[in-house]
Amino acid sequence: MLIGEVARRSGVSARMLRHYHALGLVRPTGRTVGGYREYTPEDIRRILYVEGLRSLGLSLRQIARTLDDPGFTPSALIGDLIEESEARLKREHELLERLRTVDAAEPAGWPDVARIVELLHGLGSQNAARRQQAVLAPAEHASVPVEVLARAVLTESDPNVAGALRWALVRAGGDGVASVASGMASDDADVRRRAVLALAELPGDEATAVLMDALGDADMTVRSHAALALGVRGVTRAVPTLLGMVVEGANDVEAAELLGTFARDAAWADRIMSALVDALAAHTADSSVRMRLTQALAEMPGTIALNVLRQLAHDDDRPVALIAAALVGVLEERPNDETKTPQTSKRRIGPPRPHAERPADPDPT
Repeated sequence: MLIGEVARRSGVSARMLRHYHALGLVRPTGRTVGGYREYTPEDIRRILYVEGLRSLGLSLRQIARTLDDPGFTPSALIGDLIEESEARLKREHELLERLRTVDAAEPAGWPDVARIVELLHGLGSQNAARRQQAVLAPAEHASVPVEVLARAVLTESDPNVAGALRWALVRAGGDGVASVASGMASDDADVRRRAVLALAELPGDEATAVLMDALGDADMTVRSHAALALGVRGVTRAVPTLLGMVVEGANDVEAAELLGTFARDAAWADRIMSALVDALAAHTADSSVRMRLTQALAEMPGTIALNVLRQLAHDDDRPVALIAAALVGVLEERPNDETKTPQTSKRRIGPPRPHAERPADPDPT
C-alpha cells in the first residue's frame, strides 16, 4: 500500500508518515513491481501502534524505544505517565483556582491583578517571613480577596503568619465567616483549631453561632478556643466548657477569669459556685485539679467564695490548704462593697448534691 492510501485509511497525514520514516520509526518495507516503496500490513500495524502510544502521551523517542526493545514492559512507563499526568493536572487546577480568585476579586485594572497575583505567590512561598510579608503588604490597588485569606488561614501552621492572616481577615471587612467555617467540617483537628481561632476574631452573630456549635467538637483545644471566645462575647452557653477547662487545665486561668465575670450575674453565681465545689468533691485524689479549682474560686466576684476557701484552708491536701489560706487573706481584705455581687455562699464542701437542689438554670442563650 502506497503512502497516499495509507494516509487516507489510517488518518495519519502523509507528511507525518514521512516524518516517521525520517526518524526511523516506521519505514515501508515492501516494494511494488515498479520498485516503489510500499507499506506492508506489518508496517501499517506499527503505524497504529505508534498512534496508540502517542495518544497516551508518549514522545516519539519513547515510542521508538518501546517498540524496538523486545524486553520492554509497559508497567514502569505507564506509572511514569500517570505521575506526569497527575502533576500536569495539579498545575492546571492551581491555574484555574488562581484565575477564579482573580476574577472573584473583580479587579478594575491590571495593577489590581498584579497585586492579587503577588499575594498568591507570596502565600505559596516556603518561607514563613515571605508569607507574612505578603499578607501585611499594603493593598494600594486591590482589596485582598476574603476567600484567599480564609483558605490560607486554614492551612497556615506558622503562628505569626496565621496571626497576620486573621488580622487581615478582620481588616478586609468582608463576609469571611462562611469561608472560614468550612474548616470546622474537616477531619483534621489542626484545621478545625485554625478555623475556630479565626472565627474568634470575626464579629457578628454568624461567627457566634459557629463558635457555639464548636463547643461540641471532639477536640478539647477546639472546644477551649470556642468557649473563651464565647465567654468574651458574654454567651453563657460557654460556662460548662469553661468549668471543664479549669478541671482539665486547658487555658484554666483564662477560663476561671471568665467564670468570675459570669458570676457577677446573681442568676449564675450560685450555679458556678456549686459546680466548682462539686468538682472539688469529685477530684479528692487529684491534687493538681483541686489546686486549679481552688485558684478559680478566687476569681469569683466580691467575697462569695470566702466560706468555701476557709474550709479549704484546713484541707488534708497541704498544697490546696496553703493556696486557700493565702486566698482567704486576700479576700478578707477585699471591701464587701468592692463590686455589686450576690450574697456570700455558705455552701459546705462535700459530695455533690442532687441536681434538684440547684436553682433552675437561666436561659443559656
